[in-house]
Amino acid sequence: MGQFRQISTFVEVVAKGSLSAAARAEGIAPAMIGRRLDALEARLGVKLLQRTTRKLALTDEGTAFLEDCQRILAELEEAESAVSERSAHATGHLMISAPAGFGRQHVAPLLPSFLAEHRDVTVTLNMSDRMVDIVGEGIDVAIRIASLSDSSLVSVKLADNERVVVGSPAYLKRHGIPETLADLAKHNCLAISSEGSQRGWTLREDDKNVVLKVNGNMACNDGQVLHEWALAGKGLAWRSMWEVGSAIAAGRLQTVLDGYSAPGSDIYAVFAQRRHLPLRVRAFVDFLRHTYAQPDYWRKKI
Repeated sequence: MGQFRQISTFVEVVAKGSLSAAARAEGIAPAMIGRRLDALEARLGVKLLQRTTRKLALTDEGTAFLEDCQRILAELEEAESAVSERSAHATGHLMISAPAGFGRQHVAPLLPSFLAEHRDVTVTLNMSDRMVDIVGEGIDVAIRIASLSDSSLVSVKLADNERVVVGSPAYLKRHGIPETLADLAKHNCLAISSEGSQRGWTLREDDKNVVLKVNGNMACNDGQVLHEWALAGKGLAWRSMWEVGSAIAAGRLQTVLDGYSAPGSDIYAVFAQRRHLPLRVRAFVDFLRHTYAQPDYWRKKI
C-alpha cells in the first residue's frame, strides 16, 4: 500500500506541477508529499525529480519511470471499471450479425432467453452470409465460422465446428455404408458448388488433411439444400454438426467415416477492438459460450 501511494503521489505531483498543489488536492500537508517522494527515490536508488522552491523538473530516469507509472495506474483503473461493470446490469441496444443458416438455428432461438436475463437490452439480428464490415456497419458483435486473420478485430472462440459425412438410413440401406475414403467413389456425394466449381470435402487420412473431389449428380451453392437432399435420401453430404446434429439425434441422418473426420473452421464471436467493451456485448458472448458448451447441445432434438 505504501509503495502504491508513493507511485500515485509521484504521478500526481508531476501532473499538478508542484508539491503544494498535489498536497491541496489530497488535503494533506506538502511535507507529507515530500516525504513520500523521498521514500520512493530512496527505495529506487535514483533521483526522479529535481526540486526547487519554484519548479520541478523530471530527470531522465524520472521521465522513463513516469510513463510506466501512468500506464500501470491506467490499467488498474480499467481493471477496477471492468469488475464494477460486472456487478452492474447490461443495458442498451445490441447489433448482432450472423450467417443466415447458423443464425436461424443457433442465434435467433436463443435471443428470447438472453433477453429474459437482461431485460434492459434490446437486439437487432442481421443474418447474412456475406462478410459484414463490423466497424462501418455499426455491428457490436458478429458470429463467424471461419479462420480469422484480421488483426484489427478481436475474436472469442464460442465452440468447435465439427464436420461430418452424413446420409439418411434409407440411402445407406440401399447403397451401403462407406468404410474408407476410397469407398466414396461408389456413392452419390452432394457437394457445395461455388462460382461453377465444386468444393472438395476435407477429411483426415494418415494424420493428414486431404481434400477430396467427390462425385455426384447434384450440387448446390446453398448448404441447407444439401441438408434437405441428404434427408430425402438423395446421397451423402459433408456438413457441420451445428446444422445436422438435431437430425442425427432424431435418427433422420447418421454419420459415416467418423474415423476420418477433420476439424472445421471454428465458431467465433468477433468485435472491434475496444478498451471498454460494453457489458451487453460481454454478456451476450458469455451467454453463447455457456449455451454452446452444454453437453450434447449440438445433438439436441428439435
